[in-house]
Amino acid sequence: MLVRLVGAAALASLRPRRAAAADPRPLVVGSKGDTEGALLGHLIAGVLERLGLTVERRLGLGPTLIVRAALLAGELDLYPEYTGNVAFFSGTETDPAWKAGETAYATARRLDAARGLVWLGRAPADNTWCIAVNGGLARTENLVSMADFARAVRADRIRLAASTEFVESPAALPAFEAAYDFRLPLDRIVSLPGGDTAVTARAAAEGISGINAGMVYGTDGALSALDLAVMSDPKRAQIVYEPAPVIRAQTLERHPEIRAALDPLFAALDAETLRRLNAAVAVEGRTAEAVAAAWLAGRAGTP
Repeated sequence: MLVRLVGAAALASLRPRRAAAADPRPLVVGSKGDTEGALLGHLIAGVLERLGLTVERRLGLGPTLIVRAALLAGELDLYPEYTGNVAFFSGTETDPAWKAGETAYATARRLDAARGLVWLGRAPADNTWCIAVNGGLARTENLVSMADFARAVRADRIRLAASTEFVESPAALPAFEAAYDFRLPLDRIVSLPGGDTAVTARAAAEGISGINAGMVYGTDGALSALDLAVMSDPKRAQIVYEPAPVIRAQTLERHPEIRAALDPLFAALDAETLRRLNAAVAVEGRTAEAVAAAWLAGRAGTP
């Protein structure tokens, strides 16, 4: 379901050109400390530089709340965020609007507009919490969806590796349990203090300590390489987390051309594309900056 950039206008938005107005202030692009955050930050910065804008990259700045605070304080001009995080910023995580892409995006835009922030076009890729099962087990037990996973839990076939947050947050594992009518006993869970899905995914793939399932995110790059089956969530138990650039309204007023340049770029970042780009960093060992630059160069030549 790859969304391609089409038309001369989209192509022109990626070609270098001079900034519309002389502005001595650099645009400060931030990102969180994870692989995908750095990748998206470099993509954003690369597009802005192609517009002829001066860019300062403050990528890998820290966890969500630190980056968000920097944007609100004016220390950043824009950074890639996920729609579902606004549910927690606003204390509205129980609102069903967060469970579907279109309404989550509309709600994020509305709530952040009051804070002087603008959500640009989102990527059609949900980086929400998921559970991935060892590929061999998934094929043997025919595990495809969370309903299948629930059946395997009830048969005592599952041992899960996950972060403490995933296990305890009402929006994560408990939401899956409520939606699919199962209960995973704590003695069948290896709970880790951090949220590094590279650790939980590898544990599931390699059967470390009997683990055969792991907490992952929907666009993790190592999923295919590790032969893991991601359980689908047909009941939409999880909040939707689609990435999009969030920019200060004042910055967009100064540089309205940014929207036309970034919207088609993010429209092209579907889940398959993001997994492939993330894999180039997490599996192949390339830098996020190099992967972003190569992909932008390829997109500039797309008819």
